[in-house]
Amino acid sequence: MITNIGQIMLYVENQKAVAEFWVNKIGFVILAEEKADNGFYWIEIAPTKEATTSLVLHNKEMIAKMQPELNLATPSLLFDSFNLDETYQQFKEKGVTVGELVSMPGRRVFNFSDNEGNYFAIQET
Repeated sequence: MITNIGQIMLYVENQKAVAEFWVNKIGFVILAEEKADNGFYWIEIAPTKEATTSLVLHNKEMIAKMQPELNLATPSLLFDSFNLDETYQQFKEKGVTVGELVSMPGRRVFNFSDNEGNYFAIQET
């Protein structure tokens, strides 16, 4: 069961430059800057440190290599779920196209797409 929209994922060419735009021109703050062991890197920004929804800047080229079937022309939403395994099973039973359950630093997630190929993800909260 989805409980919240946690993040909006933006796929960009230059993460640092886009983060600087949002911070210096729009007034956002950087919440996190993470690099995984596999080289996967992202920057999380939001209007304030207390915001419940944030933007996560991902490198478009790296995501395209990892999952070439994804539509990276539009932002993706990251939803929250209290029971990720149950949500994953329910989606599979309903015929939703889902990716594998994966462990990221500090969370487990899976992705799914709608009937037009738009990409979304759900993280366990």
